[in-house]
Amino acid sequence: MKRLDAHTYVDGVRGGDRAILARAITLVESEQPAHAELAQKVLETLLPETGGAYRVGISGVPGAGKSTFVDALGTMLTDRGHRVAVLAVDPTSTISGGSILGDKTRMSTLSNDPNAFIRPSPTSGTLGGVARKTRETILLCEAAGFDVVLVETVGVGQSETIVAGMVDFFLVLLIAGAGDELQGIKRGILEVADMLAINKADGDNRQRATRAQASYQSALRLMRPGVEPPVVTCSALEKTGLSELWALIVESRRDAEASGELQRKRQAQQVQWMWDMIEDALRHALRGDPELSALITQLEDAVGTGRATPSAAALQVLRRFAERAGDALKRG
Repeated sequence: MKRLDAHTYVDGVRGGDRAILARAITLVESEQPAHAELAQKVLETLLPETGGAYRVGISGVPGAGKSTFVDALGTMLTDRGHRVAVLAVDPTSTISGGSILGDKTRMSTLSNDPNAFIRPSPTSGTLGGVARKTRETILLCEAAGFDVVLVETVGVGQSETIVAGMVDFFLVLLIAGAGDELQGIKRGILEVADMLAINKADGDNRQRATRAQASYQSALRLMRPGVEPPVVTCSALEKTGLSELWALIVESRRDAEASGELQRKRQAQQVQWMWDMIEDALRHALRGDPELSALITQLEDAVGTGRATPSAAALQVLRRFAERAGDALKRG
């Protein structure tokens, strides 16, 4: 395939060319240094055209029906004239390095919608991969004219709180009727959630969903007094409650814009993004230097066997890294 230059990427993304957008996302996901330099040129040029979308993160407990929910919500929004991008953060196949959950097959309606774009993104096995690639993909989708960006997390580990730090609104999807509703819900998720939505509130499960709603509301009053997020019920299958849910997201966005909170939040996210990138680059630099990598391996063994403290080992690595960086500057 012919390599594209920065102007071709920029013009294609601006023009809403889905094939070019897909290739631009592949470019920012690449680990090759030459691709990284080109990707930054594209992003810097497109940056003034970003920031206008609703950025909504969606996580949930296993079995909550996230993909069915995203399919139903996204279709409702495109029917209203929105252009919706779905970024599904998937675990990475250890063999191929690609996405293995196949979200397009689980969002059958939305995947065939001309006003929607679905991108399953591999995490590269690291949370840093989630942060860097998904953030840059959000910017590309906004520049391509998508005014709603939904980021669906894999729902395990710390990926939820990382995604919460790159969106404007974080929605946690739950279900009722699975035993103690509060069991298995990580406290950290409830602390960053802007809304809890109890899905599958249909048929015989409707009353259980209503009872679960009351339980969560009580729990949140104790955990987050004065700022507890709304708890709603919905059914992605019957497409009920979605309009009310979206109205609350729109109201939250309107209030955040009016108070200046949205701008402050995004500015803080940008600064955190910068530091995440610095830390990620330093980690790669440490591991990529043969001498430092060998030293780190020795110190990991020493710390693990109790022959060195973590603090002393870290200080030794940092001192040697600073020395080698100073030597490189002198040679330059």
